[in-house]
Amino acid sequence: METKGGFYITQIKQLQDRIFERLLAENGIEISGGQGRILFILWKRDRLTVSEISRQTSLAKNTVSIVVDGMVRKGILERNINLENRRQTIISLTEYAQSLRERYETVSRQMNTLFYQGFSQAERETFELFLERILRTLTQAELASDRST
Repeated sequence: METKGGFYITQIKQLQDRIFERLLAENGIEISGGQGRILFILWKRDRLTVSEISRQTSLAKNTVSIVVDGMVRKGILERNINLENRRQTIISLTEYAQSLRERYETVSRQMNTLFYQGFSQAERETFELFLERILRTLTQAELASDRST
């Protein structure tokens, strides 16, 4: 039996990224989707390492490093040496990044409203449980693959 779930997820992600970036631009927030994911994580808990950000966003470490470099150049993030472990670099928010939070969350709510348009609360909760299960399975597969290499 042919399944189309992965194909649909890929299409949804592409459309969602384009619409979300358009909404961000319309609200005067000039950041990309990858930058937004990093900010979202740091707004929850500031002062993380690249590895911690990578793990929480599911972005590759080298991708996080590249995106963070660009955000540092734009004055959105700061890199500082961890005084407790000088081998670690800590990524933290600037005041400018903090100032974006409320507008970003407004856009995020707009996107969620669009995303779940026509869904009942029960359908949304069931759908999210399935997505969580897929994410858990894929995360375990990646961890198993990382351990074997």
